[in-house]
Amino acid sequence: MGNQEEIKQSQDLSPERQRELRALARRLGHRFKDLRLLDQALRHSSYAHERPESGPSNEQLEFLGDAVLALTISDLLLASFPQSSEGDLSRSRAALVNARQLATLARQLDLGSYLLLGRGEESQAGREKPSLLADALEAVLAACFLDGGLKAAHKLIRGWFDPLLERSARLPWQDFKTALQEFTQARFKLSPTYLLLEESGPSHHRRFRVEVRLGLEPLAQGEGPSKKQAAQMAARLALERLEGEEKEGGGGG
Repeated sequence: MGNQEEIKQSQDLSPERQRELRALARRLGHRFKDLRLLDQALRHSSYAHERPESGPSNEQLEFLGDAVLALTISDLLLASFPQSSEGDLSRSRAALVNARQLATLARQLDLGSYLLLGRGEESQAGREKPSLLADALEAVLAACFLDGGLKAAHKLIRGWFDPLLERSARLPWQDFKTALQEFTQARFKLSPTYLLLEESGPSHHRRFRVEVRLGLEPLAQGEGPSKKQAAQMAARLALERLEGEEKEGGGGG
């Protein structure tokens, strides 16, 4: 029954590729009804351009996987931190779902060894690129969603992120510099920089004023009894500003 359907749906994949994909599926913990979805999730655009007969690249699956991941992580965070504010939940999600974290998860799955890459990407160590690995992980998630529905995708994400959620439950989300870094990387592909503007007061009562910038644009200034605390305050104010602007910009939908 099910096996015959799998064979029919996967007949355009070579036996070797089917073995590879089934090995990855076992690692993921999801038995694919249609292995071609998993194959597409691992097909980089460089490979699809060189071999158009192989089928579409994983870019559309990456787009879908990003949305499924955001939805599921939001649901898990609400369940784990029911008393948290929207801002805290947004910061927590940004800290959990970022390219660096996704690339780390992809490496744990050895996803790089299953990728289909064009000659250029292959020669430039594409299997090790964090951005490429993160994109592939999102595409794999979308493949699981299309193959088994939201329940299957949810199971996959819980397996990946439950340890991180448990760790975050023990740590207050007060590292605003890290939260700002994750936010600006996700939205603008830029990292904030910090500039000490002023140091004043006697040695036993110093005051520091720090400005945080994104590129050349000043975002906010913070003050504190140490450079570290001043930078944290600046990051917190910058986060509030950017989140407010994002909410206003998206409010008109």
